[in-house]
Amino acid sequence: MFRRHRYPAIETERLFLRLPDMRDYEDWARLRRASAAFLEPWEPVRGFDYLSRKSFRYRVAWGRSAVRQKRALPLVLIRRSDGALLGGLTMDNIQAGVAQSCTVGYWMGEKFARQGYMLEALNAAVDYTFNVLDLSRIQAGCLPENTPSRGLLEKAGFKYEGVAQSYLQIAGRWRNHVLYANLRRDRRGRVDT
Repeated sequence: MFRRHRYPAIETERLFLRLPDMRDYEDWARLRRASAAFLEPWEPVRGFDYLSRKSFRYRVAWGRSAVRQKRALPLVLIRRSDGALLGGLTMDNIQAGVAQSCTVGYWMGEKFARQGYMLEALNAAVDYTFNVLDLSRIQAGCLPENTPSRGLLEKAGFKYEGVAQSYLQIAGRWRNHVLYANLRRDRRGRVDT
């Protein structure tokens, strides 16, 4: 795992995916503030200091440590044409050994949503996870009513697997999530939801 790069970077036609660093703080905080109402229905309640420089510094340190320990791959999405930070994607809970799996989570700034950026990023991250990290299964969950996220996962080759009851606390409440998975060698064909 993580053999090719100490700190991985993934390039696509329009994006550069890399670990966050402190130079991203201002753009990240500005985008999170501007997109707060857009993101809040889908995310956990954040602490009062979530957007602070100190909290972001911790996020950067955690990311580097998680990569070194082969536990996670947190990435920011940077638009190649102008260097704009668009969102984030994290391959988390990486398990080697017999599991060979991870979970994926993502967010996109409101002004960049529904332009194909996250599909491009997710496809590249899936390819990296299977071919570089050598994992076999990527799991994802989202709220049943989050139609854009469900569509994104399906377009990226994830298949519906079921519902997890009271899976995560979202917007301050325990919420059910629909679960999807992408398998390196998937022979299931289309699975209708």
